[in-house]
Amino acid sequence: MKCNGNIFLIGPMGAGKTTIGRLLAKALAVEFFDSDKEIEQRTGAGIPMIFEYEGEAGFRRREAEILGALTAMNPIVLATGGGSVLLPENQAVLKERGFVVYLQCPVEKQLERTHKDLNRPLLKTENPRKRLTELLHMREPIYHFLADFSIDTGQYSSRSAVRHILRAFNRAKRNRKHDEYADS
Repeated sequence: MKCNGNIFLIGPMGAGKTTIGRLLAKALAVEFFDSDKEIEQRTGAGIPMIFEYEGEAGFRRREAEILGALTAMNPIVLATGGGSVLLPENQAVLKERGFVVYLQCPVEKQLERTHKDLNRPLLKTENPRKRLTELLHMREPIYHFLADFSIDTGQYSSRSAVRHILRAFNRAKRNRKHDEYADS
């Protein structure tokens, strides 16, 4: 973890990355970015359309480009897409360029929060619950590996989660300064 002022939010769809990210950015008085929104703005196409024409692999390539550019900025708060952690190059830039927060969220809450959202191509299935469970099973070990801090957004309000994240972030910054002082 590089505690340089960046906070990167990872976790499954519906975990609250965008909502919590906006609140964190406001509290820190830094810019907020949502990688999915950036992809849409730069391509002029919605995510479902990108998935339809380029498949998930094409979308992931675009996502890697955006993450490389956004994580190079400083200081920012960045909400990533749920599957952004799948590519090793994304894992590396997230881990090296900021404080990574895993927003955990039970599948029931994810379903509750995403059931009306038509902008989620991976949920266009007969059994969204099963799909969310499969995605979480596949991605959760990566989320845990990357995380400098984790919080269950199914148990906390967005504002409460932000307070916990800010405390952890400030503690990490203090520890880093202490370590730098001890090394000199």
